[in-house]
Amino acid sequence: MNKPIRIGTRGSKLALWQAYHVADLLKVKGLASEIVIIETKGDKILDVSIAKIGSKGVFTEELEMQLSSGEIDIAVHSAKDMQSRLPDGFEIIAFTEREEVNDIILSHKEGIDYKNADQSLVLGTSSTRRVATLKHFYPHIQTVEIRGNLQTRIAKMESGVCDALLLAYAGAHRMGYDDLIRFKLSLDEFTPAVGQGSVALESSSNLDPVVKNQIIEACHHRETGYRLLAERAFLRVLEGGCSIPVFALADLEKDILHLKGGIVSLDGRKRIVQKVSGSAIQAEELGKKLADLVLSDGGEEILKEIKKLLKK
Repeated sequence: MNKPIRIGTRGSKLALWQAYHVADLLKVKGLASEIVIIETKGDKILDVSIAKIGSKGVFTEELEMQLSSGEIDIAVHSAKDMQSRLPDGFEIIAFTEREEVNDIILSHKEGIDYKNADQSLVLGTSSTRRVATLKHFYPHIQTVEIRGNLQTRIAKMESGVCDALLLAYAGAHRMGYDDLIRFKLSLDEFTPAVGQGSVALESSSNLDPVVKNQIIEACHHRETGYRLLAERAFLRVLEGGCSIPVFALADLEKDILHLKGGIVSLDGRKRIVQKVSGSAIQAEELGKKLADLVLSDGGEEILKEIKKLLKK
C-alpha cells in the first residue's frame, strides 16, 4: 500500500478547509493523505502589519522548511499568499479550481452603504491594495488595520473596532458567512489580488515524480492554471509582495486569455490599469507584456514612490 501523502498547512479554520479540500480531491483518485499543522511567522505576529514584517514568505517559510526536510510532501496555501518568486528547490505543482474572485464587504450591521459619503463607515482590512483602492474610489471611507484569522477579525468587528470587514469572497463563503455579506464588489473597481480564490499546492523539487504526477492529476485545474500563470508572471515583473498594491485578473474564453491588471499609489491618487489578450498557451508572456505596459504607463514611478515610502 502506498504511503499517505502528507499535507502541510497552517492551523486556521480557513487553512484547514483548504487542506481538507485537497485531501478530498486526492481521495477521489484513490490517494490517501494526512494533515500536518505548522505555525508560521504570519500566524504568530498579529500586532504588526504584513507590510512591516516583510512580505516574502510570511505565511510560507516554515512550511517550506518542512517540505525541504521531507516531513511533508506538499504545502497548501491560499494562492494569493504565495510570493511571486519561490526560493530555489520549490515549485507550485497545482492550482485548484478557482472560487469567485470578488472582494466583499462583510458586516454584522444591516443598512451600511459604502457609496454614501454622508454615512460614517470604518472598514477593517490588512490589505494595502484594498486600502489604496478605497482611497481612489471612496475616499470618504476610513480604514483600520485588522489581522488574524477570519473568526478573530469578525470578533474584533463585533466588539466595535470597525463597522465592517473588506475581504475576499472565497474565504467568507468557505467559512459559511454568506449571511453577513452585504456587498459583492465590482471587479472593475476592486480587481483582486493575483491568485485570489484558488488554492496552491507547493512541493520540493525533489518530490518523487510518480507522487507528484498523481497529485497534479487529482488536484490541478487546467483553466485556473492558465489564469494564474499569467497573473503570477505579471506580479513577478512588478515584484509585487503583500506591501505593493498591485492587482490582476485573467479570464479564459475558449483558449483566449484576457488579462487585466495594474497598480494604485498608496494615497489612491494614481491608478493605472491595462489589458492584454492572447492565446492561453502564451499565459506567461501575456503577464510580462501587461507588466511592461503598466510600468511604461507610469507604473514604474508609482512603484518607486511606494518602495521609497516603505523604507522609511
